[in-house]
Amino acid sequence: MLFSNKDALRVGEILANAAQAEIMPRFRTLSADQVKQKSSSFDLVTEADEAAEKAISKELAAAFPGSVIIGEEAAAKNPDIVSGIAGAELAFIIDPIDGTKNFVAGLPLFGSMIAATMRGEIAFGAIHDPVCEDTAFALRGEGAWREGKHRGRIDLKVAASVPLARMDAIISTSFLPEPLRSTINGNLARVGLSGSLHCAAHEYRLAAAGHRHLLLYNKLMPWDHAAGWLLHREAGGFSARFDGGDYKPTVQSGGLLCAPDRESWQLARAALFAGADAAVS
Repeated sequence: MLFSNKDALRVGEILANAAQAEIMPRFRTLSADQVKQKSSSFDLVTEADEAAEKAISKELAAAFPGSVIIGEEAAAKNPDIVSGIAGAELAFIIDPIDGTKNFVAGLPLFGSMIAATMRGEIAFGAIHDPVCEDTAFALRGEGAWREGKHRGRIDLKVAASVPLARMDAIISTSFLPEPLRSTINGNLARVGLSGSLHCAAHEYRLAAAGHRHLLLYNKLMPWDHAAGWLLHREAGGFSARFDGGDYKPTVQSGGLLCAPDRESWQLARAALFAGADAAVS
């Protein structure tokens, strides 16, 4: 079984439909009772997240009968469903709104993400921008591109390698354990520029399009990273967990560092982790 270009565009259409019907009508119109905390005040869910995930799941089930569907909000209620990724012939991993805090604040910097896995391997990823109405796609072994309602296909390519002092990085240290968090924060001046958009969907899109050199994350929930990891890889980038191991959507720890190529990864890894213990998990 292969995930085809036709399948990819169908999933992109499903994301766009949900954004138009369930997400954008609620943008900047949410009332206080339509926003709830999950694990903390940094982890929010809104009526839009839940409605979009329900709509996406329904359309995916109709378009791909027999597939396993794992949504972020469904997993918040039943974490055991995540274990279905490993053995499923075809599974879809959904983040209905990535960047929910931005969405709640009225900041137009959020996205919807879907990854398709086959027996635990990521075969396809899509990241939709509901505001600009375009989608970034990746098919394993076939490259990455962006296209939308009012624009044609544009192939995506990561940035060229540059010296460490000129690297533009997106670094998320919020979920790093101490003392590693303080070590990396103390080493940020070694790269040219660093920051965070608080939205992995747009951060991965920026890196895949060549507008950022580095991405660093620690908490690896599959709905946050599976689609973006493949997008970055198919755009020509190199990534690995902090210990150099491969990223897998079934593993949620060990961190992830993305760079234009292996040499850039090694330079960034050495600089950002300088002074950290040899064993990093």
